[in-house]
Amino acid sequence: MKQSVANRATLLGEYIKKHGATVRSTAGVFNISKSTVHKDVTERLKIKNPALYSDVKKVLEINKSERHIRGGLATKRKYKGDKADLKNNK
Repeated sequence: MKQSVANRATLLGEYIKKHGATVRSTAGVFNISKSTVHKDVTERLKIKNPALYSDVKKVLEINKSERHIRGGLATKRKYKGDKADLKNNK
């Protein structure tokens, strides 16, 4: 059974706030698209629950400010690994 959009937005917002999760990881947990998560927590949640929206916005801003660091670390791990690990990941 599908839940209402407003309730889903609240559920997603609570998850992001509790876990400090990214939009991508939240989408994976709830098995929905990143676009849906983003729209729910940036537009729908703002109307449904402004206090939760404020908390979620802070988490998303932190994630956005750190994403270039996470990307650099992922690249570093990719090229630092041994050849056996790279073959298994293809």
